[in-house]
Amino acid sequence: MEREALRILDRLIWGTVAAVTAAVLAAALIGNFRIAWSTFMAPALACAILVMGGCFYSRWRSDPRLASGLLSTAQVIAFAAAGAPLSYLAASANAPLCDHWLDAFDRALGFDWTALLAWMNAAPEVYAVLRPIYLSLTLQMATVVLCLAFSGRLLWLRVYTLAFVCVVLLSIAISAVLPAAGAWPHYGLTGADSRIVPAVSTSWPVFYGLRDGSFRLLVAVGSEGIITFPSVHAALAIIVIAALWPIPALRFVVIAINLLMLLATPIDGSHYFVDIAAGVALAVASLVAARAIAERACAHGVLMTAALAQSP
Repeated sequence: MEREALRILDRLIWGTVAAVTAAVLAAALIGNFRIAWSTFMAPALACAILVMGGCFYSRWRSDPRLASGLLSTAQVIAFAAAGAPLSYLAASANAPLCDHWLDAFDRALGFDWTALLAWMNAAPEVYAVLRPIYLSLTLQMATVVLCLAFSGRLLWLRVYTLAFVCVVLLSIAISAVLPAAGAWPHYGLTGADSRIVPAVSTSWPVFYGLRDGSFRLLVAVGSEGIITFPSVHAALAIIVIAALWPIPALRFVVIAINLLMLLATPIDGSHYFVDIAAGVALAVASLVAARAIAERACAHGVLMTAALAQSP
């Protein structure tokens, strides 16, 4: 039953990767975008090696845990490589910026972004701790795949991967209609106004270039995170916590790390507080949807097993 469910979910994930890749290729063929092919070479090579290893340990030397670890890592890498340029296409729609609405929402709830910046400026040792945690997301996501695979939680690993896919796709869709530059440019701040230079400072020229048409390069490795609302960092922090919750030894460590990530996100990610709240809500919805999809795949697996048992 579980084996059939895993096959169904893997086909769904790879099908989504293929659909996103096709959309990116179509944009380059019919639009004025150019693909930076060299930035796709490393992910493509890594995925090819991982998939070959996964197939080997699935078909010839049966090791479901190792096979799942290899294949799921390939899925995450492939989707990240395809999803990054898709976010560029969304930004190029050039919908009206909604920064003033996000800022107003924060103020209505009593949140003061500039006060948080002032506190971090006054406590540089705090920011020195928070910044590497903010930048740890890629490492955390890879760790989740390995921990779930080698602890035998193979179905939950697919739920995690599906939730990741859902969060990214929904965030890109939302950012196309509700784009925002982020708190730093909205408040007119630069590195000269603070001891802190946010991790996303290099994304602003790309974001504005996509909007005005001066930047038309689709990039995988080295792409900039240009989505402000909702916060993908905040969403993935919640998904990582949920993914590792079944492993008691890691549960409270990952909670602590990702709560600190949420604290770092407004300043290092140039996010409004409402971005973080939206990211958390999106993560919960994506986890619920991914789990429902997995349950349906399991039910289909039961029916398939029953049908095969009855066949002559």
